[in-house]
Amino acid sequence: MEASYLINRPDNEIVKNATTDILKRSDALKFHTGLPEYRPTPLFRLPDLALKYNVGDIYIKDESHRFGLNAFKGLGAVYAISELLKENPNLETFCTATDGNHGRAVAWGATRFEKRSVVFVPGDTTLQRMKCIEKEGARVEKVQGNYDDACAVAEKACKENGWELVQDMAWEGYEKIPADIMAGYLSLFREMEDSIHTLPDSRADVVFMQAGVGSFAGAGAFYYLNRYGARRPRIVTVEPLEADGIFASFTSGQLTTSTGNATTIMAGLNCGTPSLGAWDILKNGVDVALKIPDHYARRAVRELFFPDGCDRRIISGESGAGGLAGFLAVMSEKNLEPVRKVLNITKSSNILFISTEGDTDKTVFNEIITTGESTEKK
Repeated sequence: MEASYLINRPDNEIVKNATTDILKRSDALKFHTGLPEYRPTPLFRLPDLALKYNVGDIYIKDESHRFGLNAFKGLGAVYAISELLKENPNLETFCTATDGNHGRAVAWGATRFEKRSVVFVPGDTTLQRMKCIEKEGARVEKVQGNYDDACAVAEKACKENGWELVQDMAWEGYEKIPADIMAGYLSLFREMEDSIHTLPDSRADVVFMQAGVGSFAGAGAFYYLNRYGARRPRIVTVEPLEADGIFASFTSGQLTTSTGNATTIMAGLNCGTPSLGAWDILKNGVDVALKIPDHYARRAVRELFFPDGCDRRIISGESGAGGLAGFLAVMSEKNLEPVRKVLNITKSSNILFISTEGDTDKTVFNEIITTGESTEKK
């Protein structure tokens, strides 16, 4: 199967709404730096990978080092929980739905504040992912259905039990908490301000960002629009072929649920409906939307684990390597030549990826690096 693309014509304006108001006034990085577990995650340069694909430089920020959680999600969850507890210190139980990393992050954040957590997961979530969430102190319950079904169950359970829902997907009437989560994600972009984004010879020209509900990519698009306006790097969203809510929304011109079959190895990106708050930003700040088959994710994991030349080995999971996977598709497929032209990818282009997770499902990861394939869906 081939990748598909949609070229967007963004207006580079930040829409004014409740989400962007929170993003503009929040200073999550100040909160994060006050945590004893905080360390900036590393930004690596991969010159041999850049040479292999005939571009100027490739940079990758490795979020597997974040808070001991092996993924970036803790940035959003712990900040959102802290904001909720400022408003109501008597909250006792936090609840969410997850494909894995977000649920673990909510559990970790709740435990930090000596609170309880309940996490609902889709029916095909692997036992290993469930155990990782449980280790952070959560009660984990499996839902017969997909990610969107798990979200609905979590919302209903919160209403019935008086729990606080901490979901990273916004919908009409539920926007503040997802916006706080996005504000937390801004910290990882701000950490790079004194490196790649301020050096004239190494500023990113193109940023590939993987997208599930779009909160991470939306935070990134907001960061670049807010800082650079129309001078921002060119931005690409990358989704699985069969879980393409953002791609579908670009295609229809409005927020739309994916009609794919939700079969993908990229567990963290296996979401059907985009977040309202993220979509309002992405539609004005993204140049290209991609959806790719799983074999590019496998290839990206292997490219990082088996580096060329003297490049550093990076352990990135099947969702974490999603941005690189999109780049590999763009550089490999003849039908994506229009994308290369729009992004103006040349031998002098500097490309940035964020590896949003490490080997969060070791079984799947080990299958990929030993065989190049995986027999598991998630």
